[in-house]
Amino acid sequence: MIILGCRDMTIFELDNMDYILIERAKDIIKRLYEKDKHHIGSAILTKSGKIITAVHVEAYVGRITLCAETVAIGKAISEGEKEFERIVAVRYYKENDEYKIVTPCGMCRELIYDYSPECLVIIPFEEKVAKCSIKDLLPLKYSRD
Repeated sequence: MIILGCRDMTIFELDNMDYILIERAKDIIKRLYEKDKHHIGSAILTKSGKIITAVHVEAYVGRITLCAETVAIGKAISEGEKEFERIVAVRYYKENDEYKIVTPCGMCRELIYDYSPECLVIIPFEEKVAKCSIKDLLPLKYSRD
């Protein structure tokens, strides 16, 4: 039996723009937070330099909930922005007033990759926050080919 090991990821340190995106994701949660409705925010930096923010849209039926990254991508595309440089998602925990960077779910990874295969994603990594390529988060991407 052959067991394949994990592929090495290239991890990048955060720069000033990453911290701005994190703050913008936090800001939209602060403004729009509602218990059981909006507790995750996302911020995207488009290739043109525009920052797009959004919150997730919770539903009682979990399958129809829209992730913050998905809403932000839809909002960006609706505003004519089709390529993304970086993205982050932040979750707010009201009970202890804490914000944490979260990784995109599998469906969001697919969507980010579909629209911007070179996009960098800000993630929690080994007790700190860093960023990596969406390709590293989704090494065996689905293809119609």
